[in-house]
Amino acid sequence: MPKRVMQGVVVSDKNAKTVVVQVERRYTHPLLKKTVRRSKNFHAHDEDDTFKVGDIVRIQESRPISKNKRWVVLKDSKA
Repeated sequence: MPKRVMQGVVVSDKNAKTVVVQVERRYTHPLLKKTVRRSKNFHAHDEDDTFKVGDIVRIQESRPISKNKRWVVLKDSKA
């Protein structure tokens, strides 16, 4: 089964080798037929501490790295 890949914005880089990425998803409400925006924060592993707040990054699902980290930042996401 392929690993999930998501795109989001770095909202925190204060932890060592970790960034917090906010991923926003949009969907149509089933009853109101209105577009709803929902966001969720993911802790992602950033080995070299290369990404800073405001960077747009892609994260990929991985094995559990710590209590909260289940994602890694892809290397090709630096723009």
